[in-house]
Amino acid sequence: MTHFTAAVVQAGTVGADSAATLAKAEDLIAECGRRGAEVAVFPEAFIGGYPKGADFGVVIGARRPEGREEYAAYACRAILVPGPETLRLGRAAKHAKLFVVMGVIERDGGTLYCTVLFFGPDGSLLGKHRKIMPTAAERLCWGFGDGSTLTTVPTPWGPLGSVICWENYMPLLRMAMYSKGIAIYCAPTADDRDTWEATMRHIALEGRCFVLSACQYLTRADFPANMHNALPAEAGDVLMRGGSLIVDPLGRVVAGPDFSGETILVEQLDVRDILRGKFDFDVAGHYARPDLFSMTLDERVRAAVLTTAAE
Repeated sequence: MTHFTAAVVQAGTVGADSAATLAKAEDLIAECGRRGAEVAVFPEAFIGGYPKGADFGVVIGARRPEGREEYAAYACRAILVPGPETLRLGRAAKHAKLFVVMGVIERDGGTLYCTVLFFGPDGSLLGKHRKIMPTAAERLCWGFGDGSTLTTVPTPWGPLGSVICWENYMPLLRMAMYSKGIAIYCAPTADDRDTWEATMRHIALEGRCFVLSACQYLTRADFPANMHNALPAEAGDVLMRGGSLIVDPLGRVVAGPDFSGETILVEQLDVRDILRGKFDFDVAGHYARPDLFSMTLDERVRAAVLTTAAE
């Protein structure tokens, strides 16, 4: 297959209503299918919510009871992987006959993770990636992923994987993904700044891969009413203004960035552009210098407790 159609979904979480957000995700997946998409990428933390402006009542050296209540409510909106929500998302992917890359908040024990899930067109959950480095105050509410979920999954057009938001500023993480031959580099994000486009173009050019970046369009009306927001209201109703885009392997923007509101960007892409780009630059191949530079990637599960069976 030399061509595929990609969709980047720019939409916002529905407040504190997880059921409504899940239904919205199902509708959007179906719409991507109707528009001919074979791959659909959703924003960071779409299901569960990106709590932009939340502080969970934290100051250095103290946590307020109100913040603990906010965290508990937020944790209740997170999903189990696998779980009932992943079954529904898988069914939606199967009905639409496409690959789905979905940003979620995952709950594992007492810890939340910012996670991306990969679903196949047969409805199967193909894998996940947990954000390995939450940025700044994200560390108040999210744990750290490990190397076991630096995942790529096979597609007819080459390996597909995801790097979340400011993980994209980690050069060694990018190199790890390039070494896996990533062809469809998905970048769910909460970064809606003008500078994000330059980052996505650089990665596409560096990795000679397609970059699909999805950001939420989120308003205060869709921010959970039971969560304090520390951002000044006079800054406006929009908390996250989008900026989703699609970039080809030579760093050319072929769709977006879009700041107009909720939308779906759809573009047909030519897989041969990857080979055309790697003619003169293959960062993990002929342009690498392993005699000078090397890196080690640890993909082991890093559990807090390792159990050794009694003999």
